[in-house]
This record gives sequence, C-alpha cells and structure tokens, in this order.
Amino acid sequence: MRKLVVVAHDIRSAHNIGSLLRTCDGLGVECVYMTGYTPHPLKKNDDRLPHIASRVTKLIHKTALGAESSVKWNASYTIEELIPKLRSKNYKIIGLELVPDAIPLQDFNSTDRIALILGNEIRGITKDILEMCDDSVCIQMLGKKESLNVTEAASMALFYLRYIMNTVQ
Repeated sequence: MRKLVVVAHDIRSAHNIGSLLRTCDGLGVECVYMTGYTPHPLKKNDDRLPHIASRVTKLIHKTALGAESSVKWNASYTIEELIPKLRSKNYKIIGLELVPDAIPLQDFNSTDRIALILGNEIRGITKDILEMCDDSVCIQMLGKKESLNVTEAASMALFYLRYIMNTVQ
C-alpha cells in the first residue's frame, strides 16, 4: 500500500484539523505533520500555556472524535526543515493548490510515496513553499466557488491517492 503523509501548514481552524485527523485515520495516512501556526493537540513537553493547549485539544477533539489519538501526528518541525526530511525518505512532495501549472487531480499519477501539502484556508500554500514542491495538483471546480474547504479538498485528494490513482488506465 502506498505511503501517504499530510503536511498541514498554517491551517487556522482547530475544527479543520480535527476533521483532517479523522479523514487521515480512515484513509490510512502514516502521519499528519502540523507546521506553522496550525493548531495541534496537547503533546509531551508542550510549551503552550496549559489553558490554551487544553482548549485547542478540546476543539480538535470535537471533530476528530478520538482520531487525534489513533493517527500519528507531529508538531515539532518547521515546514522548511520537514520538506527536505521527507524528500530524503523518498517522499514526492505534492502541493494541493489552485495554481496555473497544477495538474488536475484526476490526471496525476505517481508510484512514489507522497507527502501532500495543505495550506491556509484563505491564502492557500505560499509561493515559496510551492517552489519546494515536486508538483502541484488541483481539484477542478465546476461551480461558482473557486475552491473547497481545505479538509474537503484533502479528503478528495487522499481518497484519489489511496484508491484510484494507478488503477484507472
């Protein structure tokens, strides 16, 4: 089975992180890396004020429903140090972003391990981080809205990467 990891960078909503953890549990994601100011559950040697760490953990739990305990996650790295670390472990770094040169998700194909980068709910993935990616993929929109919620987009992309890619000829 293909190895998948997710990098959630500068996600602002604890509810989105909880939902993402639940999705990653269901789709067998190896690890969720939380970088930038992405909220994360309480961790060993947490340096946040206890009442803040507790509140954020409760908000994440509201949508994760326990997945914060069943999915491996890490909130120790900056994205600038994480990407080379993942690349050294033979992960292909893929940004999920609506940019002109992005490959439509349904046309993307790879046999590699994949690290899927997710960006901020409003601004997406910054240009400097996109330049660190091997490829960008996008979900083509058919309606009037230009994008999906980050967790919904991640769910679609992860399902495709787990079950559909490499099976459609």
